[in-house]
Parts: sequence; structure tokens; C-alpha cells
Amino acid sequence: MPPTLQTVVRRMGLRPLAGGLPPDTVVRWVAVSELADPTPYLEGDELLLTTGLRMEGDLAEYVGRLVARGVAGLGFGVGVSHAEVPPALVEAAGRAGLPLLEVPRETPFIAVGKAVSELLAAEQYEEITRAFAAQGRLTRAALRPEGMHAVIDRLAKEIGGWAALLDETGVVLHATRGARTDGVTAELGRLLTGHGRPSPAGPGEERPGGGGKGRWPASLALSGPGEHIVVQPLGGGGARPRGFFAVGAREAFSPVTHTVINAAGSLLTLAMEQGRTQAAAERRVRSAALDLLLSGAGQQARDVLAALGGRLPEPPLAVLAARADALDVLETRVFAAPEPHAGPEAGGVVFALVPEALVEEVAGEADTVVGVSLPATYDPASLATAIDQARRALDAAPPQEAAGGRVVRFGELAGQGLLGLLDQPTAQAFAAALLAPLTAYGSRADLVESLRAYLESNGHWDAAAQRLGVHRHTLRYRMRRVGDLLGRDLDDPGVRAELWLALEAARRYPVTSCAADSS
Repeated sequence: MPPTLQTVVRRMGLRPLAGGLPPDTVVRWVAVSELADPTPYLEGDELLLTTGLRMEGDLAEYVGRLVARGVAGLGFGVGVSHAEVPPALVEAAGRAGLPLLEVPRETPFIAVGKAVSELLAAEQYEEITRAFAAQGRLTRAALRPEGMHAVIDRLAKEIGGWAALLDETGVVLHATRGARTDGVTAELGRLLTGHGRPSPAGPGEERPGGGGKGRWPASLALSGPGEHIVVQPLGGGGARPRGFFAVGAREAFSPVTHTVINAAGSLLTLAMEQGRTQAAAERRVRSAALDLLLSGAGQQARDVLAALGGRLPEPPLAVLAARADALDVLETRVFAAPEPHAGPEAGGVVFALVPEALVEEVAGEADTVVGVSLPATYDPASLATAIDQARRALDAAPPQEAAGGRVVRFGELAGQGLLGLLDQPTAQAFAAALLAPLTAYGSRADLVESLRAYLESNGHWDAAAQRLGVHRHTLRYRMRRVGDLLGRDLDDPGVRAELWLALEAARRYPVTSCAADSS
């Protein structure tokens, strides 16, 4: 804060004559002018010094112009052109409320200017010192176990208000006492859904939510009566910040406070990036531990996890398989890791080892399709089988259910027969290839439906013919035609099994690709 007029008066020994010395009047600079109207060359909050060399006419107008311009005060140097301050000036200043000061002959105007300059420099130095001290306290807070939460708590104290940490969707993760975050979350909600347009904090900033190039501004101001709020994105800005933090106070933020807020933003971003790096490293360790389990090195796997403060669940357990986006949720509850040595072709599958009693609870929290194996142990063969079962159960879920929270158990697939163990593309390709000669046959007779009726009637001609509504001799002819087209013996149980599987696959996945693929 610049020095007050009272401070300047005391330091330079000036004598107040009129207008008083309001305690909140600040002096931002000292100007010297003998012009009849110096206001075009003033900005406001100056201490104007004059000897009254050209002061004549209606002094009330002169004083009125100074008051309108917002000068901090008028210093009149005596002993040059006037032996004393003109009484008319004293009277006009008193009526207008303009602080009028007598500057003794022995006090050079330049000395007043130097004094104000030194006070301004001292104030700036003090502000910088306060900012450095605050940054140090924030840095020490960032080193505490609470991490980002400790920085938020310290920031609120430094600004004399409140602070809050929000995730990338605008949900409050941590807030200090008295935080007023309703307006912040509402505004972020509008911006994140593209229904709002933030005002850039500076020239050249780009707007999110469809405005500009989709980059977030350095900060957002949500100030209102008696409340000044600043919101900053975390994670380097960009099209989608990784989080936000907000601060609020009753008074407008000073340059020093903005410096402290920016320092807190840097520390929070750094902590966030370090957390992401640490999380990625821990996931690689868990993936390596899973690889050790599969290779039979169970004790080594436990030792590796113990170094991270983790442990394996006690058997009996089940393996859960889910897509990669479920890892964030699963790893907070159980041992979960990306597939060991998985390349891009693996499709981003993660596996979790879960006690049997917690399978439904943990799978439900994943909020996505989860494949669940049969009960398993840490025997390498048992664990490898369970991982394969969980993956097959995950792959068996219909694509339209991928966004839901369905739990697909391998045991249920086994109860549905062999077809339940095949993924959809494989089953479709098998059916299309095997049935292609029949779907391409040009006769009016529907050989595919005739074959289905024959197989579902266990080869009984009369039952199958009755189901189709044809004579049994007609059905016999069709079956001979089917055998000729397929080049297979329909009396062979193995052939019948393959044909039934193909027909079931075509019925379960009713796409026209069977005919299209055969063309």
C-alpha cells in the first residue's frame, strides 16, 4: 500500500492548514506545477506542490479542479512568491475538503519527492518480502503429508479468506471453513458443458466451451458485492484442465496477493503432476508383481508390494477384468494392475484380485462392465486360468452394455454352453463361413431354417417336418441338398454339433454380415 498523506506530513514536517488529514488518503506520487490548471497532467492521488507563482483569480475554481481530479493534497511553498499561504486559498480548501499543507522555505520540493519515492520503494520491498515469505510457507505446506490439501489450507490464511480445491469436473475435493463454492461450481459446470464463456484474464487468452481455440484462460474472476473470487485451472491449462482451485475474500486482491495465489497454483500443479507420475510408477510395480505371481514367484511379489504399503488379498479370491478407465476406481479398493507385458493390441484391460466376498461390491463401484472369474488361488496355473476366464467374461458382454455397471461371471457363461465362451466376432465369422453354401443357395426352399428344425428335433423327420409345415419326404430332400452343399454327413454327431453352434451364433448375433460375407 502506498504511504499515507499523514506519514508524508510527519516525515517532512509539513504544517496542515485546511481540509484535515484523512487516514485513508494515500500518496502515489509527488507533482510540482505552477500552472493555473495542472489537472491535465495529473492522474490522481498525487501530492501537488506549488509556490503560487501564477495563482490568481478565483482560487475556489482552482481548488475545485484539484478535488475533481482526485489529488491527495496541495502543498504550498512559502517564502518564494508568497510570504504566507493566501487566506483565500485556505478558505477554498477548507470548504472543498482539500488537504492544504504549508511547505516551509527551508524544505525543498525535491526533498518531499525523494521522501515519497523512498516510502514507495520501502513499501514495494516490504510487499516483495511478504510475498517471498508467503511462498516459503506455501512450499513448506506442500511438503506435508496432506500435500495439496495443506497448500489450500495455508493459502486461505495467506489471503485472509477461503480457498478450495476442485477436480476436473468442478466437484469440490477440499475446502476451508467459510468457502463459498456454489457460484464456482455453477460457473465451471457451464464452462465444462460449453454453455458459458469465461472472460479471459489477459489479452490473447483463448476461451473454452467452444470459444476461440478451446484453451482455458489463466484465471477467471467471479467477483460480486462484498466477495472477490479468483478461479485458476491446474495442470498447465489446455483444452481440459486436470483440476481447479478457487480463492475468495471480502477485499479485492492486491498485487502481492495475486503473486501468492499464482505461487500456490504452481505448487498445486507440481503436486498434481508428481502424484500422476507416482501413480503411474506404482501401477507398473503392481503389473510386475502380477507377472511374478503368474511365474510362481509369490513371495517376491509380496515383498515388492510391501515396499509400497500394499498387500495381496487372502484366497479364495476372484479375478476381475475391466477396461483401463476403471483402474482409477479399482486400485483404491483392491490390488489392481494393467495386464503384464500388454501391448496396444491388448485393448487396455486391467485385472483386480478381489476376495470372493467383496466381488459384487467392488465390481459395482467400477461403474462399467466387469468380467469375473471362477474362484482361484495363487497357484500360477489357477491364477492364469482365472485371468483368462475374467477376460473372456468381459469380452462376452454385449457392446451396448459397455457403459453400464453389469457384472458378467464366467460361471454364467459356462452355463450358457460353448457359444457363451466365444467372443462375438469369432462366433459371427464361424457361422458365416460354415453356413455360406446354404445362405447362397438360390432355391426358394429355406435350407437354413429346415436344418435348424431338423437339428432341434434331434433328427426326427416327422417332428421336424411338422414344425416346418412340410411333408417328411420334402424335408428328406432338403437335408440331402444340405449335405451335398456342405459336403458333410448330417448323421455325424460332430457335424451336427458344429452346425447347431453356427445356427445359434447366427441367431444370437443377427447381422446381415453372414450373407454379405459369403457373397
